[in-house]
Amino acid sequence: MTSRRTLLTATAALSASGLATGLSSRSAWAQQMFESLFVFVPAGPGGGWDGLGRAIEQASRQAGLVGNFQFENVGGAGGMVGLPRFISQRRGRPNALMVGGAVMVGAGITNRTPVSIRDVVPIARMTTEPGIIVVPANSDLRTLEDFTNALKANPGGVAVAGGSAGGIDHIILGLMLKSLGRNAREASYVAFAGGGPAQAAILGAQVKAGISGVSEFAEQVKAGRMRALATTGETRSLDGVPTLKESGIDIVMGNWRGLFGAPGINANQRKALVDYVTALHATPQWREVVQTRGWDDAFLTGDDFASFLTRDHTETEQVLRDIGLAS
Repeated sequence: MTSRRTLLTATAALSASGLATGLSSRSAWAQQMFESLFVFVPAGPGGGWDGLGRAIEQASRQAGLVGNFQFENVGGAGGMVGLPRFISQRRGRPNALMVGGAVMVGAGITNRTPVSIRDVVPIARMTTEPGIIVVPANSDLRTLEDFTNALKANPGGVAVAGGSAGGIDHIILGLMLKSLGRNAREASYVAFAGGGPAQAAILGAQVKAGISGVSEFAEQVKAGRMRALATTGETRSLDGVPTLKESGIDIVMGNWRGLFGAPGINANQRKALVDYVTALHATPQWREVVQTRGWDDAFLTGDDFASFLTRDHTETEQVLRDIGLAS
């Protein structure tokens, strides 16, 4: 996992420095590049992928890069329900993008699906963000220590909400159990199709705790409806909330999210999509969105992104095997 974190930091820095010199003027990004774009989100509204898609629409419209957007949300199984639909219905479409991310890598491995994220065209990795572990505001689990003690004593008695089985949220819980001397298969993990349904389950005290990206639960934490126990980044993401690492649990994980083109597009069509997201990434509108939402910039495009995906698949598969979530 260390090499994965190092790669995310290094490639984001390289991308940012290159774009700063190459696309600094307004003329580099102000021209409309697509009359319309279809954005497919293989998750329900309100989650991290949906949030990225809507943020891309917001910044693209403000910068004048795209005229119109059409969205479709199909949730379930960490993107594995929607993915076949995107592949079959949008094959060869040069103006179609799918939002996806790390969760789809683990979900494909865990569910042994006939299609996977490797069946679509890598366009760009856009962001990464740490995870956050939360409990309902009135929970008797007041601290991270309370939570880990409960997990250690009886993992099956601590229902934890998160995204799809085998995704980043599930992996974080599995690694925590392993660090406590328990088996990841003992977890009472409740998988949801997106951040919205998981949030509702936590707020309704249908589960003991929840794990997701920081941006998905941050507002509920600030409003006092959830209590944050820890985050999973290298450094703190929220004031007053410790990281797992500083709390003595050596786990550092980020949840990357990106964009993919439809299978069957040609090299020029792929380049047009890469050029568009490169121009978007250089705009002040996009930088403001990233800062406002607390995302980390992890921009990486084209073949470099494809190489990252290959490495990420291999590393994720190994982690899932290590914690007993894959054969």
